[in-house]
Amino acid sequence: MADLGVLVPIAVTLIVANGLSPTAVLLPAALLYLVNAAVYGLPLPAQPLKAFGAIAIAEGLGADEIAAGAILLGALFLVAGRLGLLDLAARAFPRALIRGVQLTVGLLFLDIAWGLVTEPPKAFASYSLEPRWAVPLGVGAVVLALAFRRAGSSLVLVGAGAVVMLVLAGGDIALGPSGIVVPSLDAATFAAAFTVLVLPQAPLSFVNSCLAPADAARVYFGERAAGVRPGRLATTYGAVNLLAGGISGMPVCHGAGGLTAHYSFGARTAGAPFVMGAALLALALGAGAGLAALLGAFPLPILAGLLATAGILHIGLLRDLRETRLLALALVVGALGFAVNLLVALAVGLALWWLSRGVAWGLRAATAAR
Repeated sequence: MADLGVLVPIAVTLIVANGLSPTAVLLPAALLYLVNAAVYGLPLPAQPLKAFGAIAIAEGLGADEIAAGAILLGALFLVAGRLGLLDLAARAFPRALIRGVQLTVGLLFLDIAWGLVTEPPKAFASYSLEPRWAVPLGVGAVVLALAFRRAGSSLVLVGAGAVVMLVLAGGDIALGPSGIVVPSLDAATFAAAFTVLVLPQAPLSFVNSCLAPADAARVYFGERAAGVRPGRLATTYGAVNLLAGGISGMPVCHGAGGLTAHYSFGARTAGAPFVMGAALLALALGAGAGLAALLGAFPLPILAGLLATAGILHIGLLRDLRETRLLALALVVGALGFAVNLLVALAVGLALWWLSRGVAWGLRAATAAR
């Protein structure tokens, strides 16, 4: 359950503010979790696309634009994954750059968590606490989550949040799935989606959904993660998002931050993604019709606490960078990615990395010539 801090706020906002069907929103995440369990056998996550979701929410985009963006991203990564292009490109990225991206994601998690308790999304406005109460409760959730994360603290927090949600929302819960519609797509819709949604998301997905999860899986699981390769992740990522676009649902990814969240709270096997996928599938098909009224009542301090905890632990991945120059490069990439955007951060990071390698090669050549 540790990844709900990312999943729920974006999913609820897409349902309430953008008008997506609750069943269509949850199905891609459910299926990707089940695919993760069957294909990888490890607790890989299924997260909403963060840049994609944030832009769609901020711009008030409808289901058709979101579906077009999901289809374009799905096709792009499915083809790149099957052709082996992602595995080839991964060789150009040193670990310091990947750690910098993971630092960016950790900082973004902390920033989103802070926003959840200080400026709650409109989808949660009816049940939100004032910041003077929400902030201390969120901090308390972080302390509890960190102190007892191996003893099931995430399950306790999510269970408590579910009880509060049911009490606050009250009333009868509508059963059955919500309606699913096939998107209405044309060239103009695809063009708008490509410009507004795909271009900002594609670099983030390349690094944080393909390179960084493969790296984090090796750190956490060693040889058990041999099958978690960038190209393979791109293939499953792409296939599920083609489905998401086809049903006007929520595009999803393999996020490295979600892997850290699941691992840090005790997940070690395929059982975790299987249970998450089965639970989301049951919600999508069994209670999708009533979810829009329920999810907005889930306590934001709990979501923020889980999200902030995952951010803190994700930043901790930097600890394996022993050399000062590598740590400095990761810090530069992380800071730029957080303050500007990830594409700029990666461009600067790659330039600095290969420049330093070129200088080092030149010095060695000069020394040898003497």
